[in-house]
Amino acid sequence: MKTPDSQKPSISKLGLISRKAINLSHEQLIKTEFLQDENLLPLIIQPALDRLDLVTWAANNRQFIDTNLSKYGGILFRNFNMTSATDLERFIRAISGELLEYTYRSTPRNQVSGNIYTSTEYPADQSIPLHNEMAYSRNWPLKIWFSCLKSAEEGGETPIADSRKVFERISPKIKEQFMEKKVMYVRSYGDGLDLPWQNVFQTDNKAEVEDYCRKAGIEFEWEGSNHLITRQVCQAVATHPKTGEMVWFNQAHLFHVSSLQTAVRELLFAKFKEEHLPRNAYYGDGSPIESSVLDEIRDAYQQEAVIFPWQEGDILMLDNMLAAHGRRPFVGSRKVVVGMAEAFNSQDI
Repeated sequence: MKTPDSQKPSISKLGLISRKAINLSHEQLIKTEFLQDENLLPLIIQPALDRLDLVTWAANNRQFIDTNLSKYGGILFRNFNMTSATDLERFIRAISGELLEYTYRSTPRNQVSGNIYTSTEYPADQSIPLHNEMAYSRNWPLKIWFSCLKSAEEGGETPIADSRKVFERISPKIKEQFMEKKVMYVRSYGDGLDLPWQNVFQTDNKAEVEDYCRKAGIEFEWEGSNHLITRQVCQAVATHPKTGEMVWFNQAHLFHVSSLQTAVRELLFAKFKEEHLPRNAYYGDGSPIESSVLDEIRDAYQQEAVIFPWQEGDILMLDNMLAAHGRRPFVGSRKVVVGMAEAFNSQDI
């Protein structure tokens, strides 16, 4: 398929293991295509030569990668023989330098190597809705990478969606309301039903937690010796710092109690007052978000979802503001690892 019109990498920057001088055209180095002609997310890049080293090539063609990432939102690097967490870490460093630590956590993960983590460790029979990483915060990574080290026997895809198109699909009335009020996230720690605050803040020192909250603009209160409640108002939409495009950028549909299965939701309401639910989302003024509004938002994500089967060795690179991601249920063993880079603060928009 035809190579995108974005800036092409120099043919002198080959990324080949061999040092021998070789005169090759751009088309002989990499092949680019799309999953579907009508869907430009993600761009697929594959080697045209067996000996093309992805890390070296990426280090020498960062502008080409960045230009295409901003245009399409995501790039799938396939058939480059990237088989380990260390390979992913080297690749990220070649493009974006230092990796980010996963702080102010929302989901259970384990550290694999350095700042490479397992993908969210929810039970295999559960779906993870489409979302942008750490959009429940005022700070987030601009880029995120997923590497498939072992594909599931069945399912386990990582759906993605263009956040620009999600924004366009949502009705103007809903967008205006969220843009005006923003989103308030309320989290309650200490009942054993969600991540403990020690895991979320990566410390067991209450003073360090309080200091983090003050700096991040998070309201907090302690109930008893170990129960923490936090509230934070964050953006509902955002303007991409490079492209200037508006994107839907929050996790209200994930944090809201309506995202839970009916039986789980009923159990929680039977045991807790609403303010003590493990997590919930409201409009920024504290008023409830209507179920019909959340249904429309979830439908917008589903309408834009792009689903493809993982191949072992795949690396999916996403602009975290331009593309959302999720996870489908799976059968069998699955190992997808994640790395993030390029910290961004909402105040910089």
